[in-house]
Amino acid sequence: MPNRLADAISPYLRSHAGNPVDWHGWGAEAFAEARARDLPVLVSIGYSTCHWCHVMARESFSDPVLADYLNEHFVSVKVDREEHPDVDAAYLAAASAFVGGLGWPLNVFVTPGGRAFYAGTYFPPQPMTGHPSFRQVLEAVTDAWTTRRAEVTESADLVAAALATAAAEATTAGARPDAVALNAAAAALVAQEDPVFGGFGGAPKFPVAPALGFLLERAKGRDLALRTLKRLGASPLRDPIEGGFFRYAVNRDWSEPHYERMLYDNAQLLDLYTQAWKLTGEPWARAVALGIARFLTGVLALPGGGLASAQDSESTVDGRRVEGGYYALDEEARKLQARPALDDKVLTGWNGLGIAALARAGFAFDEPALQAAAMRAADMLLDQHLADQRTGGVELVRASISGRVSGARSTLEDYGMFARGLLELALATGEVRYALAARRLVDATLPPAQTPPAQSPLPFRVPNGSDPVLAAQGLESAVDPSEGAYPSGLTSIAGAAWLLHLLTADPRYLAAAESGMDLLGGQLTSRPLAFGAALRLSAALAAPALQLVVVSPDGSPATSPDGLPAAARRRATGLVAAVTEAQAKAFSDAGFDLFRDRTTRAGLAVAYLCRDFVCSLPVTDPADLPPGVPGSTGRPTGTTMGA
Repeated sequence: MPNRLADAISPYLRSHAGNPVDWHGWGAEAFAEARARDLPVLVSIGYSTCHWCHVMARESFSDPVLADYLNEHFVSVKVDREEHPDVDAAYLAAASAFVGGLGWPLNVFVTPGGRAFYAGTYFPPQPMTGHPSFRQVLEAVTDAWTTRRAEVTESADLVAAALATAAAEATTAGARPDAVALNAAAAALVAQEDPVFGGFGGAPKFPVAPALGFLLERAKGRDLALRTLKRLGASPLRDPIEGGFFRYAVNRDWSEPHYERMLYDNAQLLDLYTQAWKLTGEPWARAVALGIARFLTGVLALPGGGLASAQDSESTVDGRRVEGGYYALDEEARKLQARPALDDKVLTGWNGLGIAALARAGFAFDEPALQAAAMRAADMLLDQHLADQRTGGVELVRASISGRVSGARSTLEDYGMFARGLLELALATGEVRYALAARRLVDATLPPAQTPPAQSPLPFRVPNGSDPVLAAQGLESAVDPSEGAYPSGLTSIAGAAWLLHLLTADPRYLAAAESGMDLLGGQLTSRPLAFGAALRLSAALAAPALQLVVVSPDGSPATSPDGLPAAARRRATGLVAAVTEAQAKAFSDAGFDLFRDRTTRAGLAVAYLCRDFVCSLPVTDPADLPPGVPGSTGRPTGTTMGA
């Protein structure tokens, strides 16, 4: 039996390489074999830090008797959901037709044409009350495939047709929520608050960072967001020694975590705690933010410059494999044990989230080491994950590990999150090269100029196309609007385009961002907990854009705590940039019009505060900054037009 997973990029796939199951990786080969042998396909999806994925691997996929049954009656495909998020999204959508409460591992039974006809998550090795064993499930699927084939294929076709209809509806523009609808969405989230332990709903309980981000920027939700963040920071969901947050808690009071620590959770939470500190100045917010930053730079940071995607929930403590045992130890005892393993897969999109969060935190807290970590990650991705196409465009790599590049297709998530991270890094460091790279990425996703709307109904596209296997099966989605624990690809790329508009004044970027959010229409307000990031962006699009640029003399010494650059670091709302005069000129020369004619005066730093490119008179005294900058007196300054 060939071992097809031994040399896989994904640590998750490699962890299954020793199974007696005849695994295929994701690709056309498995489905061709299924057609040739006239067998159904088991598509088993998980990720390397997933606890129940580990459990099912030990209990079932390592069982030689069960593996023999699988190998005889199925073609088995193992998929890393982090490497192939589009595959995961397609089969999650299909699986929802058969089972609720979806999660991972996700086991989907499909025809050789890729159409799902049954699905489930974790299946136990022995029957439990209300839950058949995995062997019983396999036997039932085999019986249906051999004795009721017409019924199976009809069911699969109906599911596929329903998914196609849903995909078409997802690309039909609606109306973005207005101020009234946004307030209603915030009120609906407030009504879901757990009044005792914070957060939303009962158990299991997740941080739901995108929804907290939306509420943190709204007057009617800010108190809830701050309460939840304070409780989270003091809860068992956070490791007080290494600073990172675990993925979720089994119990309503945030206790009994599942101990995997994900890059995307910690990046978003770092951003939220940084924002909470800028809003309140509270020491707890700063302490938690810097703790998360310590986890990102001290645990997830890789020697090559990127950030690992996650840290495992399990580890070996005193010779015994356990979940969470490492985190029950104090700091000194941990030094005697091996840390839980990293999934050192470098994912472009998730690294973009980390770059943005580290850049913003480094700027806010005046911590150059955090900005340096963000720059190392960005430079690694620009060097190893960005390739020029022969057509003159750009193409992103989805994932790599130790310099080896995955063959998985990149997604809008990768373009949007990385572009946003580069723009935030440019604003934090004054390095225009990052903004130029971000602009190339966003431009690559826009339809060619002068394309008639009828030929390009979507505002964004993936430059290198969708996954070819999904496309051949008719399962690809032109745009996946769904959000879970982090922003969707659509929201990510629309957010990057919006920020690019604020820097360039180019209406193309604003129009694309608005069109992207138009696709979501009423979904945002009917399901606010599931669309926090899209609601946050929609709220930003609906409000006047605030832009603050502080220009300091070239070669000026470190700023005093009460100077203009320091005030910029503490600003809690809007776009903020603190640059030298030479950096402002470099941005302006590169077409970033927000920086045009931004100069110092008489050797003094100057602040320019604008609202939708209409600017107040420049000031040199922090006390003269208009309201909105923490600590300002808000003395009137008059206004002038400018870009």
